Amino acid sequence: MPAKVQQAPDEAMTAAPTLAEPASQIHMTLQGKGGVGKSMVSSFLAQYLSSTGRPVTCIDTDPVNDTLSGYAALNARRLDLLQGNQINTRRFDEMMELLMSSDTSVVVDNGAASFLPLTSYMLENGVADLLAASGRQLVVHTVVTGGQAIMDTLTGFDQLARQLPDTAQMVVWLNEYFGDISAEGKSFEAMKAYQANRHRVKGLVRIKRYTSETFGKDMEMMLDRKFTFDEAVSSPDFGLMAKQRLTMMKRDIFGQIALVV
Repeated sequence: MPAKVQQAPDEAMTAAPTLAEPASQIHMTLQGKGGVGKSMVSSFLAQYLSSTGRPVTCIDTDPVNDTLSGYAALNARRLDLLQGNQINTRRFDEMMELLMSSDTSVVVDNGAASFLPLTSYMLENGVADLLAASGRQLVVHTVVTGGQAIMDTLTGFDQLARQLPDTAQMVVWLNEYFGDISAEGKSFEAMKAYQANRHRVKGLVRIKRYTSETFGKDMEMMLDRKFTFDEAVSSPDFGLMAKQRLTMMKRDIFGQIALVV
């Protein structure tokens, strides 16, 4: 399930605001639809950043699933947002304290249940502008998937693109695992949602399916066990050819991520 990255068109790049080189990047994975690969994206980002020698802080804000914090190697801090059965948005203040005090790159994995509370908090409190003023670049990663969730994920992308201030950058991950990302014969790049917001998108990451019996099974096994690529390749639970395929996927995915972060 490798990721092939497409740079957004040149005109989109030039239309984006010019910012000074940030001291650190804050990567947030946001999408209102559950089960579309947000935690997978967050884990790939954290692994890539670590592979470049950059110190990385991982934060898991999903109030339902502890997926990112389940990766022992990533040492993610779990932020408990629940007060009883309700999300206490004031606890996002704790997250902001961490973001503002950290001199590392930060990856924040957010669950579907806290998507609306977190995005509302970010907009109401001017989070992107505050981070930019302190020399930190907010990069929002959102997932658009094929299959039955295509319209929900397109809506989530469109809402984020329209609401986020220009100080925030966006990267769209096109996850084709559940089916082709097309509607009425149009690819994502030809859809109205992208055409209206293309000036906000720094780049696209297309996640394709490999052969399910080989590459697909290897990836599923790695994700199910909450292994990083390096852990899987070092594990005796994976055979020689499985390790070869995972090494190929890692090389491809990391090389593509490098184009958009």
